Amino acid sequence: MKLDYHWSNSDYANLVIAFRLAYSVGQTLFGRLMDRIGTRRGLTFTVAWYSIVSALTSLANGFASFAMFRFFLGAGESANWPAATKAVSEWFPKRERALATAFFDSGSSIGGAIAPFLVLWVYFRWGWRPAFAIPGVLGLFWLIAWRWLYYPPESHPRISAAELQLIVTDKEFESFSANRIQPRWRDLLRLPQTWGTIVAKTFTDPVFFFVADWFPIYLVAKGIELKSGLIAIWIPFIAADLGNFFGGGMSGYLIKRGWSLGAARKAVIIFGGIGVTMLIPTIFTANLYLMAFLFGLATFSYSAFSTMANVLPSDLFRSESVASVSGLSGTGAGLGTIVAFKLIGYFSDSRQAMAGHSFDPIMIVAGMVPFVGMILVLLLVRNTKATDKGLVRRI
Repeated sequence: MKLDYHWSNSDYANLVIAFRLAYSVGQTLFGRLMDRIGTRRGLTFTVAWYSIVSALTSLANGFASFAMFRFFLGAGESANWPAATKAVSEWFPKRERALATAFFDSGSSIGGAIAPFLVLWVYFRWGWRPAFAIPGVLGLFWLIAWRWLYYPPESHPRISAAELQLIVTDKEFESFSANRIQPRWRDLLRLPQTWGTIVAKTFTDPVFFFVADWFPIYLVAKGIELKSGLIAIWIPFIAADLGNFFGGGMSGYLIKRGWSLGAARKAVIIFGGIGVTMLIPTIFTANLYLMAFLFGLATFSYSAFSTMANVLPSDLFRSESVASVSGLSGTGAGLGTIVAFKLIGYFSDSRQAMAGHSFDPIMIVAGMVPFVGMILVLLLVRNTKATDKGLVRRI
């Protein structure tokens, strides 16, 4: 489509930014909404919204209409991660929370791996319009299962008293009957733990979104045809999926071995921050399989880090604040992605004459940003006076 509509890299970046802008702001707004009305009702509304928008994108006929549909799609999809994080905090004790987070976080990786085969098959057979409409319709089928299966533990029709007790056993100073005032955003933003959670997402998610949205363009810039490179496009997504489970499983294993919650989470964060630097060596090769391998190592490491970033709100905050903090971190990640994509579009266009090396500075920065984020998270996410006062949970 980029070729058909004669879009430059900057034009493409602006289309992606239309999505990310709504996605960024929406995470904070919908995170607050999820804390108010709950995940069951909240996700019913937002998934219906973005499924319909995806199908309607097939009606777009130019840059402006594409940008509009991408904006509304981003607004609807922004609720997914805050709501999923809240659902995990409701249903799982701390030793299982990271693995449960890995399961929902892996959905984006599985989707990213499957999408090229489904979407390109539809595209080459029927054109781009059905390639937007069909995924939109699939979202409506998901809603049927969601409405049938999901309820909070305290109101689930098929949960026993013993199961409910097991779920809430290690939730310090929480009970379902407690009346607590929901903290304001400004109260949450005074806490270093909140900023550590925001940094964890802001310094990692833009890197994965870069891989998801720009990896095929990077391959083309390296002189690799998209059809011949299709076999490699799914590798970073499969690796990311495995990284989710590695991060969640390893963190849970360390807790069972007697590590504190904070130490177990931070060990995985250190692994992830170092591992994403594997993006940098890709600038020295044009070998498709070596690049796919290095991207795979980087996304595996990213996802381990990302699983910890996603679980931090439920580790650190009480139920009535989890989705709000998750939304704030998602907004930070979205704004970081917008800035990153504007710079990627600008620098890749300005360096086109350098052919296979047009993305070199971008790859170096992409490999280093999560490493810096790792250092900041280690400094910010710790037990403080706010922990002693009961404002955040002890890790």
